[in-house]
Amino acid sequence: MLEVDQSGKIGDTKNPTILAYSNHIEKAIFIPATVKRQCVQILRSQGMSGGTMYLFIFVRGLYLLLADALTDGEIVLIDEEYPGHEREIKQQLLNLCKRDGISVEPSNIRFGRIGKKSNAHYLALGTLQGARKPTCQIGLDELMGIM
Repeated sequence: MLEVDQSGKIGDTKNPTILAYSNHIEKAIFIPATVKRQCVQILRSQGMSGGTMYLFIFVRGLYLLLADALTDGEIVLIDEEYPGHEREIKQQLLNLCKRDGISVEPSNIRFGRIGKKSNAHYLALGTLQGARKPTCQIGLDELMGIM
């Protein structure tokens, strides 16, 4: 099972966000604050509002992080970053996978509390603090290209 954690809130557009997974394999993506601000500006111009905007960005970040792992049939446990929105997050993630021809068993995407002792937590936090290097940096085109 891959555990997924976030360091740096998506809604905090003054600071970057790291989304990471870890266990037998690991990956961390870096979303710069400037990219988040640009996304927010574009989404606002399209009529999207606060919470919906941040969920949109979060799900697309998750997709960029997880697409390869989901194709391998991995079970993924995502930290509860947006309590009460798990169903919406899961549905959007499944829709993106379906659109791109990635077959995912819905039961393989789960939500729960990822503790501070999780490898994913250490990877995300360490990457945010500069102690670890991200696997990749996400640009505006990548994030917004997943419409």
